Amino acid sequence: MSYKRSFASQFWKGVIYFVISAITLSCVIPFLHVIAKSISTDAFVIANKVFLVPKGFTLDAYSKVFNDSSIVRSLYITIYVTVVFTLIGMLLTCCAAYALSRPQFKGRRLLSFLCVFTLYFSGGIIPDYIMINSLGMLDTLWSIILPLSFSAYNLIIMKNAMMASIPLSLEESARIDGAGHFRILTRIFLPLSKPIIATLSLFYAVGRWNAYQDALFYIKQRVDLRPLQLKLYYLVVQASESFQLEATNVTLTDPEVMKAACVVFATLPILLVYPFVQKYFVTGVMIGAVKE
Repeated sequence: MSYKRSFASQFWKGVIYFVISAITLSCVIPFLHVIAKSISTDAFVIANKVFLVPKGFTLDAYSKVFNDSSIVRSLYITIYVTVVFTLIGMLLTCCAAYALSRPQFKGRRLLSFLCVFTLYFSGGIIPDYIMINSLGMLDTLWSIILPLSFSAYNLIIMKNAMMASIPLSLEESARIDGAGHFRILTRIFLPLSKPIIATLSLFYAVGRWNAYQDALFYIKQRVDLRPLQLKLYYLVVQASESFQLEATNVTLTDPEVMKAACVVFATLPILLVYPFVQKYFVTGVMIGAVKE
């Protein structure tokens, strides 16, 4: 009987390892494929002969990306927008989650329902554009910072984490000592919520870093305010249009190679941040999964 249990345990452990390995490879292989295409010669990419190993090693696509004088400014704009967006988003999320997690706050269930309601229904792109235009935020960085700086989904995770991991006795003892809400939030709740704060900060930062659709709509005239993702989008479009022209004595880069180089260039910075918050990220995801 013990042999059968041991065999069954090893079998299911092997199945779990196989599934995890398959999921990991499904995430890693496409990225390796993109890297291989970005440093391969156009002829091999056009012939679909590049998979995981680059052929005809060349950095022409990256040189075209870095030779664009405005690419550095777009990178600076993206970093600035991502940092400000994350700070504002976390400030709003922490304050709202603290208020909604307190049982003495009347109407918190109704407000929580209204926040969740926004996850199912949206006004749409046209009303959003009309609102941004009416507020005079077109062609400004605030048009890509303020509208999405608050996430109801992140609010629910933060609220559940505070309710699950921080006992009410800590708040009661702080109140006995004369502490107010602001001191309780900054001295007790936030220090004990570092894992979930790191997790949600990563959510905010990655979401803002990868977004470009709102910048495509709201930033038209101010070319100097285009973030990195939008700049790379126009760079790929320009490469596609140029590649379709019959030019003489001009070396053109295949659009697929240019797209791959842009993907790698835009992805690496945010990937370099993840190892520093990995420890908190894993803990924060588990805490935020606890339901009320």
